[in-house]
Amino acid sequence: MEFDKIISTTPATRNFDQRTVDDATVFSILDLARFAPSGGNRQAWKVLVLKDPAKRLEIRRLYVQAWAEYMAHVEAGLVPFAPIDDRKWKKPAVDLAAAVQRTYPNAFCDHLEDVPVLLLVFVKLDELAVLDNGLNRQSIVGGASVYPFVHNILLTARSRGLGGVMTTTLCRREPEVAKLVGMPSQYALASLVALGWPKSVLTSLRRQKVFEFTTLDSFDGAIFEPLDQA
Repeated sequence: MEFDKIISTTPATRNFDQRTVDDATVFSILDLARFAPSGGNRQAWKVLVLKDPAKRLEIRRLYVQAWAEYMAHVEAGLVPFAPIDDRKWKKPAVDLAAAVQRTYPNAFCDHLEDVPVLLLVFVKLDELAVLDNGLNRQSIVGGASVYPFVHNILLTARSRGLGGVMTTTLCRREPEVAKLVGMPSQYALASLVALGWPKSVLTSLRRQKVFEFTTLDSFDGAIFEPLDQA
């Protein structure tokens, strides 16, 4: 598959059919994704291929709880856990305890244990160069050393006809996940990646046009356009 087609037709896929994905395919995806860039080329990621049925069920239970917290924000018209208080997140904007007592049906998370491939992606914190530490806002830079790798997984999966999604919802339950899989204390959960054969393949994705998010020299600058293009 041509690169332009891969990158323009890789959606967040959450609906899979029941076909299995063989280990050789999963290995080949990781073998190509590993060429992602990372700070200092430290490649601080760790991947767990989750096969154990009991652990899959527990991951689903934890995910459902975190999904309830997410949806409680959406229901209130809020971006979940967004740093809206002076560019920081200081306290819950909704009642999280009440949220997890509610049910928010979702075909993906309610049957998470049945997804053909579940990957838990972790990152080693003491190998991250987090250059925005100490700024008076939410830190984001550390993710640059792990999420390109995760996105490479999705792009490579797409090139093989598979679909997938990178979700960070489960990170709300990191302590429980850590206990479940024996995560060392210097690591953090970066993502849960689900892969499988998509029930349907999207060929047209809705995204902003370049002129909607790109300007020259300043936030209120002129719209960037390739005027010198032949």
